[in-house]
Amino acid sequence: MSKYTRPILYIKSGCPWCREALSFFNAQGVDLDVRDVNDNAKDMDAMVSVSGQTKTPTFVYEDCMVADFDVNEFLAELSEFPEIRHKLGISENEN
Repeated sequence: MSKYTRPILYIKSGCPWCREALSFFNAQGVDLDVRDVNDNAKDMDAMVSVSGQTKTPTFVYEDCMVADFDVNEFLAELSEFPEIRHKLGISENEN
């Protein structure tokens, strides 16, 4: 269980999937704690600890963790967490 109040999005600068994810979350009005793992080794360690891998983007919020995704994959995974989707304010018909 995460102790953070805002969702964390681990990214790598220059990653096209990270840019796509950031655009998606911005369009949905989701307030993120964005952490570039290339800039901070502790963030990379935290991401690996929670996800077991080093690929980005990786999203962490409460009991929901989605690693190495594009937006469609994220939305598919999020369908398993309707309460998280509601808290984030992401519309149901966003596919």
